[in-house]
Amino acid sequence: MDDRLSPRPASRWRRYLPLAACLVLAGTWIWAGYAKLVDPEGSVQAVRAFRVLPEAWVEPVAHGLPALEIGLAMCLRGRLGAALSAVLLTVFAAGLVQAWARGLSIDCGCFGGGGDVQPAATRYGLELARDLGLLALSLWLCFRPRRARHLPSRTATDETPVRVLTDAASASREES
Repeated sequence: MDDRLSPRPASRWRRYLPLAACLVLAGTWIWAGYAKLVDPEGSVQAVRAFRVLPEAWVEPVAHGLPALEIGLAMCLRGRLGAALSAVLLTVFAAGLVQAWARGLSIDCGCFGGGGDVQPAATRYGLELARDLGLLALSLWLCFRPRRARHLPSRTATDETPVRVLTDAASASREES
């Protein structure tokens, strides 16, 4: 086999990076959504603890988040899903930052539970680092360069169908 046609060993694993990023994000969104789905009261308590929404919005947001997160996991294959993931993670990170800045002692409730906790039990730094890491994955999926898989690469063959036919016709004339 021609060396130009075989993929470089270093580039083989790069094909799977987008899939790995999608799986990490989708797994996280499904886990977060499921945890809120099985504990709706804990989800309401977690949303209320941030003290940013009017009380009339707390329950609808808390009950809608699981469906949003699980639905988002299902559409991460495209750039739009990755962009929506980035937007939601930005909102979550901003919520954590504002709670930390205001001195609230809460558990974010990202994976169930949530609400007020003792000041020593807060983990804002870890939660923010997690959200920023997931945000980086989402943004990478949004802006990474894409290559059409159905088109042959320029290194595979530089010959167009017209050139192939022309060369074949020239070779048959030379033989005769």
